[in-house]
Order: sequence, then C-alpha cells, then structure tokens
Amino acid sequence: FGGSQRATVLALAAGTATAMATGHSNAGLSAWYPSMYLHKEAWGRLGFYGYDLQDQCGATNVFSLGSDEGCIGECRGANYPNYAMN
Repeated sequence: FGGSQRATVLALAAGTATAMATGHSNAGLSAWYPSMYLHKEAWGRLGFYGYDLQDQCGATNVFSLGSDEGCIGECRGANYPNYAMN
C-alpha cells in the first residue's frame, strides 16, 4: 500500500513508546496525534495516488505542504486537491 500505512505504524510506535515510558495512556494519545500530523506531511502523498492519507487524518484547518509539486515552500490548503474525492 502506501503512505497511510507507513505513517500509521510509525505514529502507533511513537504513541506506544510514549505511553510505556510515562505509564499514562493519555500521554501516548498525545504523542500519537502530532506524530500522525508530521508523518502525514512527510509521507502523505505516497499512497493511493497520494490522496489517501490526507483525506483520512488531520484537522480540516491544517495546511499541507506540497513537497512533490513545484517549489518546496508551496503551501496548499487542507482540501487540496479538491478533485481527490471525485
């Protein structure tokens, strides 16, 4: 498959390691979500034509960096591309 599976497994590992290190499950969840955001930005476009992960995780107001499209500093909106779900 693609980026969604890799990002989920790494976010799970970060959350589990944090929960085990601190002994608190809420700390593990708190580590899971930022890790998922970071991996979404890095690997989110490697999956099913690159659109699966950005549609499955993240808040609606989070901006994505289109690192594979043109300039590295080219910021895209949260729903970019809008045709991904059509």
